[in-house]
Amino acid sequence: MKVYGRITVFPIMPTRINRLYELAYNVWWSWHPEARTLYSSLDPDVWEQVAHNPVHFLSKVQPQKLEQAAENSEYLALYDNVIRDFDHYIHPQPDETWFSTTYPELTNKTIAYFSAEFGLHESLPIYSGGLGILSGDHCKEASDLGLPFVGVGFLYPQGYFSQRVNRAGIQEASYDKLHFSEVPAVPAVGPDGNEVVISVELPGRRIYAKVWKLMVGRVPLYLMDTDIAPNAPADRELSARLYGGDHEMRISQEIVLGIGGVRALRALGINPSTWHLNEGHAAFLSLERCRELVAAGLTFNEAREVVKANSLFTTHTPVPAGNDAFSFDLVDKFFSSYWGQLGLTREQFLEIAREDQSWAPASV
Repeated sequence: MKVYGRITVFPIMPTRINRLYELAYNVWWSWHPEARTLYSSLDPDVWEQVAHNPVHFLSKVQPQKLEQAAENSEYLALYDNVIRDFDHYIHPQPDETWFSTTYPELTNKTIAYFSAEFGLHESLPIYSGGLGILSGDHCKEASDLGLPFVGVGFLYPQGYFSQRVNRAGIQEASYDKLHFSEVPAVPAVGPDGNEVVISVELPGRRIYAKVWKLMVGRVPLYLMDTDIAPNAPADRELSARLYGGDHEMRISQEIVLGIGGVRALRALGINPSTWHLNEGHAAFLSLERCRELVAAGLTFNEAREVVKANSLFTTHTPVPAGNDAFSFDLVDKFFSSYWGQLGLTREQFLEIAREDQSWAPASV
């Protein structure tokens, strides 16, 4: 196997078992043990080396292992059963999912689910803890239930850090580069067939993000990455790590997630009927939706009522330490060119989410 940049060249797969590639690119395998066995049984040692990641595994397994499996009757029986179950799951009959039988009139509606983390599998370190596990479980359960559901987040190249304790008893954090060629994600394409790249405005510049698609059973998950040209080096690192940097880094990330996430869905031709924010990291998506409606002729107050009517919010960290708060100085720096597009003055914009603290200056 050879890797050229972000393109992985896989060994030739025997035709009889060539759908192992297709299966690897849908994390359905992560909650189906029989599917994982299709890979682990080929070479248990390599399976452990690649952190149980089928895509990476297929780039490293020896071709003769694949050839032997393609002639092994027991392996082929398991393979056929898994592929049959996978096909039945991905392409159900109209009355075979909970959602289609309970709400058949809503099957053409789409729920957009925004989260800063998605805990899908250990080989995708784009989560740090409970929030990510919750998001990953929401996606898997939405898939099982047949909900018309899409996820939006980040594909962090350096993910979240790994921990180890050195000989002095001190915890050390290490960030391992996530090679997108080794994970089950592919570039997302729009209705025109072109790869989707969106942009948002940050102080004095425009920043771009490429959109990747990752399938969670029936649910597409769209993940953004800013490590692309023509972004400056610092901006290419913007989405490098989960929960990294200072307040300027965090507000920049949340602008890309919220405002950029809305623009990504529009570029993909997806127009959600419901918008679900899992924690407040994507809160700026509501501002972007209001901006769109104001541009279409509504007043801000009218737009706010429309947005409120189909927005959902969940949190499992209802304490100040678990939620970001940005100073008026940062809001001035990052949104001074934005509030006018909402038809608001600076003072009206600040009142949208103003929170006075005892330690904060009284003036704005």
